[in-house]
Amino acid sequence: MSAERDGAGRNGGLWRTVQSFTFGTPLYRYMLSGKVPESLRPVPTDTWPGDSDHGRLIIEGRFSLLGHVVMMSVDPMAEDVWVPAGTTGDWQATLNGFSWLRDLRQVGGDTARRRARELVADWIDRYGEWDGFVWEPDILGERIANWIGHYDFFCASADDEFRHRFLDSLARQARHLARICGGEPGSGAIKSAKGLIYAGSALGECDKLIGQGIKQLQNALPRQVLGDGCHVSRSPSRHLYVLRDLIDIRACLRAASVEIPPVLDSAIERMAAMLRFFRHGDGGLVLFNDSNEEDFLLIDAVLAQSEAKIKPLTDPGASGFHRLAASRTLVVMDAGMPSDIDGCAHAGLLSFEMSVGKERLIVNCGAAAGRPDWNLAQRATAAHSTLVVDDVNAVEILADGSLGHGPTEVHGDRQEQDGNMWVEASHDGYADRLMLTHRRRLYLSADGDDLRGEDIVTGSGGTVFTIRFHLHPKVKASVSQNGAMALLRLSSGLGWKLRAMGGALDVADSVYLGRRGEMKRCQQITITGDLGAGGAQVKWALRREDKKA
Repeated sequence: MSAERDGAGRNGGLWRTVQSFTFGTPLYRYMLSGKVPESLRPVPTDTWPGDSDHGRLIIEGRFSLLGHVVMMSVDPMAEDVWVPAGTTGDWQATLNGFSWLRDLRQVGGDTARRRARELVADWIDRYGEWDGFVWEPDILGERIANWIGHYDFFCASADDEFRHRFLDSLARQARHLARICGGEPGSGAIKSAKGLIYAGSALGECDKLIGQGIKQLQNALPRQVLGDGCHVSRSPSRHLYVLRDLIDIRACLRAASVEIPPVLDSAIERMAAMLRFFRHGDGGLVLFNDSNEEDFLLIDAVLAQSEAKIKPLTDPGASGFHRLAASRTLVVMDAGMPSDIDGCAHAGLLSFEMSVGKERLIVNCGAAAGRPDWNLAQRATAAHSTLVVDDVNAVEILADGSLGHGPTEVHGDRQEQDGNMWVEASHDGYADRLMLTHRRRLYLSADGDDLRGEDIVTGSGGTVFTIRFHLHPKVKASVSQNGAMALLRLSSGLGWKLRAMGGALDVADSVYLGRRGEMKRCQQITITGDLGAGGAQVKWALRREDKKA
């Protein structure tokens, strides 16, 4: 769920050559040497839930990360087992960050513990000295924190030789991180700061690292946490994991009896409120900007450990998301400016999702993490429940994943009267390419049984528009013979009727990527029409039926 690293996951160019010349020398390896601690100071152990199914796969020699399974051998003759061919840089970063140790811990027992030691020892054999990829600051910071956080699980009971090699490698990595961290883009700065603070808390010789990590947090958090508490990436999934890292950092500082910086407490409080904002009735997250539903148990745990009491906002402001909730109906709309931070941005301007109770009705397609063949398709405007013109993305997604032509202004305004709510939003993402602007109005009645929309395209360019309503896989759709109405049936039997004026209504196939590692067939309702000289106007209404099937 981050910006894809290039090729085999190794950075290229002049900077890599300079790094290799500097960090790959025997002199630098000597500079990283020092006293090896006999043990670690007490730090909070990792308490986040692991996946026992993934843990059992790891014991069998298979890693299932980001929805992609790879066979892995620790045969010393095998090459590049930690940067396997056919995987993305993000997949390799996740593997080398060792967050999967919690999956082995979830399995428990001596077999899982021995497998963890075997893999850590193999990594040290291969990458105990500097490497241009697996020693990058964000990967390094995550690995340090995970090694320390799982020390009691796999290392405390190990033999003296393994513990000595482990602690020596840990100390060397911490010294390198202290030299190179600072200025990492996006959430990478949080990961490297976390590694510094964990190392400073656990390694007796490195107390100064805590201060360095806190300074990095103080510089990064005001830029990364928007005024409404949303992470600057505007990705609910990225938001969840950054918040989890911040909670870990706070727990580590408390254990070290270090005063918690006010900027950290404030960020946790506001981000927890925004995390609540991003939840559907089923407990999972909305699917905007490279996000998956995520495990609701993890979300519950993060919210509980945040210790935050702020309720979810309805009109966050800085992030541009809007939440309309009435009775059991929830609508979340994206009316914010795309962010190029962390490579999470999708071209889903003015898209929305809708759920009724614990059932999702209208969704965006989601994200197939670790699948570069799906990267551009899942980020396209057409993969979202919004309007697209001539199959052109409202935000240009370049081949390298960065953003090209897009909006200069995205505006959204939420109002409420007598329990009725509406959002008026617009964007000019098509202005420089098709000379068009898109305006969308959403209205939700006070009883939650009536959602109405209006999509207006103004300008002189473009040929055809399509408004898409992607449906959750459990929703079944049928269109009347005259195409005037579509019936959407939830798995509970509740039905919603969709009618439209200003375009032809139809049903088509779609795909749902809401759960990591899963691709499910689903349906979408489309409203299509021609753009006239002045654009087009479509009105649609989605109303709940009283009867069940």
